[in-house]
Order: sequence, then structure tokens, then C-alpha cells
Amino acid sequence: MPDTPAPIPAATAATASGDTLAGLAYALSAYLLWGFLPFYMKAVAHIPTVEVLAHRVLWSLPIAGAVLVALGRTADLRAALGSPRMLAQGALTAALISVNWAIYVWAIGAGRALDTALGYYINPLFSVFLGAALLGERLSRAQWAAIALAAGAVGLLTWETGDLPWVAVALPVTWGFYALFRKTLPIGPNQGFFLEILILSPPALGYVLWHALRGGGHFLAGAPADTALLLGCGVVTAVPLMLYANGAKLLRLSTIAMMQYLAPTMIFLIAVFAFREPFPATRLAAFAMIWAALALYSGALWAGARARVRGG
Repeated sequence: MPDTPAPIPAATAATASGDTLAGLAYALSAYLLWGFLPFYMKAVAHIPTVEVLAHRVLWSLPIAGAVLVALGRTADLRAALGSPRMLAQGALTAALISVNWAIYVWAIGAGRALDTALGYYINPLFSVFLGAALLGERLSRAQWAAIALAAGAVGLLTWETGDLPWVAVALPVTWGFYALFRKTLPIGPNQGFFLEILILSPPALGYVLWHALRGGGHFLAGAPADTALLLGCGVVTAVPLMLYANGAKLLRLSTIAMMQYLAPTMIFLIAVFAFREPFPATRLAAFAMIWAALALYSGALWAGARARVRGG
């Protein structure tokens, strides 16, 4: 759920009914950072996934806190910390996002970047399916066809390998339910993100200290590059999320929906051409089905947006 928008500056007021240059810059920066993230995660692949996850949480905390203070958005956070219900909701979304992060970190290190790209392509389709299944949202025939194509792609990969492509399934499932439950948390994205990592910080700190006492930690104990990379986990985690949150406030939903394919496309290209992951014909067919599904989904979304503009 976005923050309550601040008063629109004069420089952006002329485009307030549509997209703004600032919104495009924020969102594009976020998606480019997410698109290049596999290189960073590959650099920390020799570090245990849980340790990387713990440092993503710990070093995101000061960045997110500084942003909230700078924006003057701490009042909602204080209210959330005093509400057992909101803390419980925050704990649920924090658990879901931490599982999503852990799967992604592990998959990149394990040479399964293509599976993560496939999962992020499936993301919007699974979210649409959740809206229909749990919220009673009505879908067009094109949207149902897109969902069927995505399910067919997963089935094809399952048939090819004999196993469910669990990374490509788990990423959209955890993110889809995260986004669904996140809507019930009545605070903005910046405050909600800080609340989630604040809840995750005690177990993250406990793990880092326990690991260090056992002599197994990489922070300040291994190579200087490892310490620098773990410190940087906060930047690569918090910055794109906050850029996206601010960009989403200044863009139309249809624009954000189209831009969200940028990151998985970059991950796909990195996996094939930089990481040299195997890309047999069956996998190409599965991706082709997903791309066709996204074309159907995007076409239906675009048509709906144009119809609303004409009707408005």
C-alpha cells in the first residue's frame, strides 16, 4: 500500500494525471538494480545463504531508518509498534519476504538464475490468479488464458526434468502472498519495510553472533572483500525497494505493470550469456509460453487502461 502522496511539486503537477519523469527515474533505477542483482549474489555465493540473508536484514535497518527520519514518516511506525495486531501482520509479511529472499540468494549461488527469471515472469500472473481465487476479482478470458499458459509452462518443465521447478514456483508464491497480506498492513511501503526488517533483526543478529562465536562467520573474520560485500547487502536490498516504492506513487499502474518485466529479462540474459546456464529446447519452449502469457496479460491490462481513460 503506497504512502499518502506528498503535495505535488510544480515541476510535476502538469503530469499528475499520468506518469512523471521522477516516477520513471525511480522505477527504472529500481528495476535496473534488481536486474543486475544476480552479479552481486553470485559474488557472495560462497557464503551460506542464511548468513547473507541475516546481513541483508541487519544492514538494511539503518538505511531504511535514515530514510524514514529524512521523510518525517516515523509517526505511523510508532503506531504500528504499539499495535499487537499490526506487529502480528508485520511478522507474517516479514516471514514471507525472508523466505523469498533466501530462495533467490540460494538459487543464484546454485546456478539456477534461469529459474529465478522464470519465477519473476510468473509473478504478475500468480498475483492475478490470487486476486481471482481469494478476492473474487473478475478476470477476462485473455487473463485466464495467460494463467493457463503459465501453468502449462510449469507443467512442461516438470515433465522435462521429472521434478517440479520449485524455485520458479516458490518465488511467485511467496511474493504473491507477501503482496496480498502486505495490503492489509495499514502503513506505507517505507514504514512497512522498516517494520519487517526490525522484526527480523533480532533473529538475524542472533544468528550472526552465534555463527561468529563458532568461528564460522565471514564478517570481519574472512577476506576483507567478504566483509565489504556483506555490508553492501543492505544497500542492494533497501535502496531498490525504496526507489520502487516512491516511483510507484508517481506512475500509472499500467506503466509499472509493463516495467516489471525489465528485471526478469535482465536476469534471463545474465543467466544465459554471463552465467552460461544450460538452455535446452524444452526450457526455451517453456519461456516462450510464459512470454506469450505475459503478452496476453499485458494486452488485456493495456486495453483496460485505455478503456478507462476514454470512459473518464
